[in-house]
Amino acid sequence: MITIQPHTSETIQHQIDRSVLINEFKTFLPQAAIIFEKEALKPFECDGLSAYRCMPWLVVLPETVEQIQRIVRFCHQLGVPVVARGAGTGLAGGAVPLANGVLLSLAKLNQILEIDSANRLAVVQPGVRNLAISQAVAPFGLYYAPDPSSQIACTIGGNVAENSGGVHCLKYGLTTHNILRVKMLTMDGELVTIGSHGLDSAGLDLLSLMAGSEGMLGIVVEVTVKLLPIPELAQVLLAAFDDTEKAGQAVAAIIAGGLIPAGLEMMDKAAIKAAEDFIHAGYPDNAEAILLCELDGTREQVEEELDKAIALLTDSGATDVRVAQSEQERQKMWAGRKAAFPAAGRISPDYYCMDGTIPRRFLAKVLKDISRLSEKYGLAVANVFHAGDGNLHPLILYNANHEGELEKAEQFGGDILKLSVELGGTITGEHGVGVEKINHMCIQFNDNELTQLHAVKRAFDEKGLLNPGKAVPTLHRCAELGAMHVHQGEVAHPELDRF
Repeated sequence: MITIQPHTSETIQHQIDRSVLINEFKTFLPQAAIIFEKEALKPFECDGLSAYRCMPWLVVLPETVEQIQRIVRFCHQLGVPVVARGAGTGLAGGAVPLANGVLLSLAKLNQILEIDSANRLAVVQPGVRNLAISQAVAPFGLYYAPDPSSQIACTIGGNVAENSGGVHCLKYGLTTHNILRVKMLTMDGELVTIGSHGLDSAGLDLLSLMAGSEGMLGIVVEVTVKLLPIPELAQVLLAAFDDTEKAGQAVAAIIAGGLIPAGLEMMDKAAIKAAEDFIHAGYPDNAEAILLCELDGTREQVEEELDKAIALLTDSGATDVRVAQSEQERQKMWAGRKAAFPAAGRISPDYYCMDGTIPRRFLAKVLKDISRLSEKYGLAVANVFHAGDGNLHPLILYNANHEGELEKAEQFGGDILKLSVELGGTITGEHGVGVEKINHMCIQFNDNELTQLHAVKRAFDEKGLLNPGKAVPTLHRCAELGAMHVHQGEVAHPELDRF
């Protein structure tokens, strides 16, 4: 486990007495919205990456935009850092709090403000759950396309912060492709509107900049999302393979064949077994790998593409191809895939989930290299992929109670990310950088690029008070890493200590 110590940025020169903030916040927040007792702070000490923890200094739960404005303005005045938090489902430590800063929970801003079915959009607060949007607009024959595996719990504000995707991102894109407008507060309390309800808006494309900015540029207080018509027909087929490399090659064959599935997901034998034991989705337990391929659109289109997909998968070496015979069976097949992460808890005390992205054509090679690395580190892996867009989610299985295994898992994960970059990919597809991958930013970006990222940060947050110490390393730290030749699993962040 890693504990995070107080941030030591040059912009935060002095310690503030916590009671000063508590007394100020009491003037406009109810008592229950200010949390400072140790027992009550405990649930906020980490996000979904539980290996990284820090006891918050102070947690506030505002209910209105005006309350958030007053909070950030006072913190800005005193030089107190602020970390915004949604549902805490993130997997990169992006919402880990600071021991000398305010954790700003947006959980109470959870209202759908407007549904405009004619223009296919919805205006929502940041604390609205991803799945709740589709549930609310279903009576209008509409839905919200991005569907992370955590969609039952994750919130739209967090989705914007991490540019989340999901199993249907191949055809329908990530969060950045499915939002129209964002209202956010800067660290000095200015309310800024980025984007519009039209197809385009004037000026620079700052909306794309906000998607994936990990809470470092502003605090999202409202999001306008695009809605899509529910397809006339959605059909999923399951293809089983006796070799994982064949499954990887089949993904390339599907895309090369001119098909753009709504979803194209891959699971290896370990992931299949864990998910099947947990969900009972009907997965073949003797397969080395399976592909889930969903086609949607008009009935005629789906039927034509289904025949083509079956032929392509069979030619690629599939030993069995099944088509869901009902909507219930289709939902069950996807339920198994979406439960792959929690299901891994049935086969290992702990797992470390990676999030690299590679060009699709290298999928078979990466699977072989991950197998080689598994033998090198002596740690098993359950592979789950957004195969269609090359987003890897290897689950490295380990036991945190065994000394050194977490460090080995992190080094193993670092090697996967290095491999991703070497093949022309990236260190993250949708989970973000947070504190988890801050070392690996030094692999992905050169000094000039990192300098530009810091310049963008300063343009929005001159004092560096929003989510400091996350996502973008300093040039000094990257140089230090290079000089030390540290392993990727070692802690490169100056505010992190192991225990």
